[in-house]
Amino acid sequence: MQKVRVAKPLQWLRKNVWARAAVSVLVVVLIFGLGVGVGEGRIMFGSHSLNRGLPDTLNYASVNQVYQVLKNNYDGTLTTTQLLNGLKQGLAQATADPYTEYFTPQEAQDFNSQLNNSFSGIGAELGADSSGDVEIIAPIAGMPAAKAGLQPKDIIATINGVSTSGMSPDEAVTKIRGKAGTRVTLGIIRGQQQLDIVITRANITVPSVTTKVLPGNIGYMQISTFADDTADLAAKAAQQFANDHVKGVILDLRNNPGGLVDAAQSVSSLWLPDGTTIMQEKRGSQVVQTYSATGNNVLHGIPTVVLVNDGSASASEITAGALHDNKAAQIIGMQTYGKGVVQALENLPGGAQLKVTVASWYRPDGQNINHKGITPDEVVQITAAEVKTGQDPQQQAAIDWLQKQ
Repeated sequence: MQKVRVAKPLQWLRKNVWARAAVSVLVVVLIFGLGVGVGEGRIMFGSHSLNRGLPDTLNYASVNQVYQVLKNNYDGTLTTTQLLNGLKQGLAQATADPYTEYFTPQEAQDFNSQLNNSFSGIGAELGADSSGDVEIIAPIAGMPAAKAGLQPKDIIATINGVSTSGMSPDEAVTKIRGKAGTRVTLGIIRGQQQLDIVITRANITVPSVTTKVLPGNIGYMQISTFADDTADLAAKAAQQFANDHVKGVILDLRNNPGGLVDAAQSVSSLWLPDGTTIMQEKRGSQVVQTYSATGNNVLHGIPTVVLVNDGSASASEITAGALHDNKAAQIIGMQTYGKGVVQALENLPGGAQLKVTVASWYRPDGQNINHKGITPDEVVQITAAEVKTGQDPQQQAAIDWLQKQ
């Protein structure tokens, strides 16, 4: 059983995700996950199942009746594969959980490509809001979606003129993705505005970690997604910060939709002593797994600020919560997205997969942030005008705080 943390988005294999989150979270890339985490740690379903009252097998007599009516009366062409996929998708949809989804072999392939941070699309994380509408969680910096002006919380009403009503984030991702160089038109609702935005798709490979040293000898580390390369890149950056004797560190997780949970664990471990609790997973009230710091805390004791906003989800929230609750960092920015559930990715015959919600995750202080998010210690707004002119009051607030330490 593979875990997807969304952490997805995306989201989530031999890595833990999203906290794939995705939020169903997928990037167009789409992960949903990102914000998804994919992993190999296992949850014991039998001993903690909430559905032990269900029969071992279902009686499909009534389903077969529907099949016979379709077979004999439907004015169109159906295939056996199409019908079977519909049955499997229907079982997943019966949970009424936006994060539990059945993937056909092609959809599974696309999903895993997204987890590996390589895709052809527009470069944005999608999720479902409280009303079930498909929304933008976060456009990835420098990608077509961001260049076209998409913003967190934008509702995608149509894709190439087709309504997204009743569409899951994964279905929307499938329709938005396409060959590099082709165009997709998104009908966007932004507050009271209705916009048609045309975006040219591109092949997208996103380095997950970028770093620099700011004036005043402050180390700056930006993580765009928690991907396969994140742990290694972040560890190298942290060691360089230590070698440079930085006076403080800014960890920028803004518009980071999530990704691999074990990557979030590795990043958090750069600050936290070995064995420190990073987060717990629970089914009901039963703790099924605890994630702890793994050592190599090269940044331990260095004043740190984590920057977040409403596009920070899943694995980003795990990391921010772990550092904050263990008194290793100050959080500055805006309220985060709020995805506190865990998905497992189960391989099925023929290359299909089932992404199913199996647990909720909790911060070290015991909070579950699902649908709530994390409230920063210091709330700092940033306007579209400031972004366009290159101003960053949130980063400046982080610098100001670090200079006082």
